[in-house]
Amino acid sequence: MSTVRPEVGAALWRTAFVLVLGTFMATLDSTIVSVGVSTLADEFGAPVTGIQWVSTAYLLAVVAAVPASGWLADRFGGRRVWLLAVAGFLLGSLLCALAWSLPSLIAFRVLQGLAGGLLPPTGQALLARAAGRDRIGRVISIVGVVPLLSPVLGPLLGGSILGVADWPWLFYVNLPVGVVAILLARRFVPVVPPSEERSPFDFRGALLLSPGLAVLVFGLTGIGHEQAVPLWVTVFAVVLGALMLAGFVVHGLRTSRVPLIDPRLFARPPFGVAALALVVLGASVFGTMFLLPLYLQTGESLSAWETGLLLAPQGAGALAGSFLVNRLVDSVGPRTLVLTGIALVAVGTVAFTQLGPELPDVVIAVSLLVRGFGAAMIGAPVMTIVYRRIVPAQLPRAAGALNLLNTVGGSLGTAALAVVLQQRLAVRGTDVPSAFADTFWWVLGLALVAAAGAFRLPREKDTPDA
Repeated sequence: MSTVRPEVGAALWRTAFVLVLGTFMATLDSTIVSVGVSTLADEFGAPVTGIQWVSTAYLLAVVAAVPASGWLADRFGGRRVWLLAVAGFLLGSLLCALAWSLPSLIAFRVLQGLAGGLLPPTGQALLARAAGRDRIGRVISIVGVVPLLSPVLGPLLGGSILGVADWPWLFYVNLPVGVVAILLARRFVPVVPPSEERSPFDFRGALLLSPGLAVLVFGLTGIGHEQAVPLWVTVFAVVLGALMLAGFVVHGLRTSRVPLIDPRLFARPPFGVAALALVVLGASVFGTMFLLPLYLQTGESLSAWETGLLLAPQGAGALAGSFLVNRLVDSVGPRTLVLTGIALVAVGTVAFTQLGPELPDVVIAVSLLVRGFGAAMIGAPVMTIVYRRIVPAQLPRAAGALNLLNTVGGSLGTAALAVVLQQRLAVRGTDVPSAFADTFWWVLGLALVAAAGAFRLPREKDTPDA
């Protein structure tokens, strides 16, 4: 067993930087538009309940696109799919900026989301292949911080843009980033040829998985918002989505072909507990970034800019945590890192169960700093375990599965917490801070669920060359 720590050279860091541009652009866009909801409502003369579909349509498209990323990379080559996804995202961004009505804007957001959903998994697969098993931990520990930064930077950037420019610039801002990413990728990202074993596309699985996820997320998002979608429609959507996902699992276990996402993958240790950790991480991070800004802007009457500044410590904590993990990921057991990260997330959540006018802003800021630091210690070690144990040919589909879990965790977690919040608001009445505080107890519970699963992660450090 080698004891020499492999160097991550400049060439690999250039590749990582280029690929992370695509991920950053796609994940940031899911949050940057959220601060422009009221502006868009005024522009198109639409109610807020209608304009929310600008965000919901993008989310549903992302969820629907992720499962197909593995097959597309196998069939056409990872770099080609990534470049086409960036181009599609830029086209969608341009069309969104030129939208002439609310229906046209929603339609173009779907196009943007379908392309954006392909970028994180395809980019991760390319990066894992370029890094190899011996360097993937150190690279992922740095670039994996991007999804943690996006919910923090999105509102800040969106608020800054609307402070000096009109709403189309919420979408125009993607164009220079995407063009630079394409130009650099053609030079610095290695070409990955299509898989030699070209399995046919799993049409039946695609008809069950992607629409099933989208319908389920739609249903959960609509519960508690009867003014936008009738309650019976949302309940029907939840039941239908769950049945479609159950049908996909049965299909995936019985089919003789390669399924879109192999359900058996989740039964192979440590993929199952890694999956649980990523789902709960997504639910906790994105759920908090849904609840806390909403509380600060409605309960404390802060502006979008002020809210973004108060949330910034989470990004600072995530950056600091990623650098620590970069130094420890090759020498400390994954269970130790992940459990420590979950513990920090839990500690950082405790203060939010006491929300109210008497809770100082400095306590919120410190709690977010601790949460960000802890979250960075969860995602990178979990992904490193999986990528080190997957052969290169299976990387695209494994990356698709991991990103699907994180995306679904964030989507379903946010939707579920919105339902809890709605119920607590109904119970608490005018005591809004207490309703938010009650909801954060559920966030704390998610951390305990993640900890229970993390105890099954490997105790010893993962050795790539073993």
